[in-house]
Amino acid sequence: MNNVQSVNIQHIIQRAKKGDTEAVTALYQQYAPVIYRYVAYRAPSTTDAEDLTAEVFLKMVEGLPAYRLTGVPFEAWLYRIAAARVADFYRRKKPISELSESLTDSRPLPEDALQTAQELDNLRRVLRQFSEEEQNILILRFVERKSHKDVAEIIGKSVTAVKSVQHRALIQLARLFGEEKVRHYLRGEHE
Repeated sequence: MNNVQSVNIQHIIQRAKKGDTEAVTALYQQYAPVIYRYVAYRAPSTTDAEDLTAEVFLKMVEGLPAYRLTGVPFEAWLYRIAAARVADFYRRKKPISELSESLTDSRPLPEDALQTAQELDNLRRVLRQFSEEEQNILILRFVERKSHKDVAEIIGKSVTAVKSVQHRALIQLARLFGEEKVRHYLRGEHE
């Protein structure tokens, strides 16, 4: 995000903190797609992902009066809320194994939709074998395409710690999926 966008977001946040509903709507429109995508990879169904995303933004509105601009991106605060909502979801509800819905809004061919749903279901099942921290790092790095620095800010760890956890998780992922699927991530830096 460039400085102009950063200043604009800060201005919108200040307005939202004062109860400006247009500013709250602007924050929702800006961040809902990325938060939904993040949650969708962790939730057992699209419906659950939608509900959890709504909870994230409800918590955002509740927490805005106490939110402080500290130099850490606002998006990082939202990811932390999202991670907490997902963790709470699994604490209060045992996941039910079911065929996942497709995440796309367009109407793909039925066989493509089935393949996508099966791949997403497989990915969700595999991700559940990782710790919450490993899941967060893998999703933020490879689904959301965040840099190591951004992930470190979001989860409150050092860049070195993020790289270390990511490396161990990718080695485990390679064992679970077979080396060919993830070997290219193990080569070099992917900022």
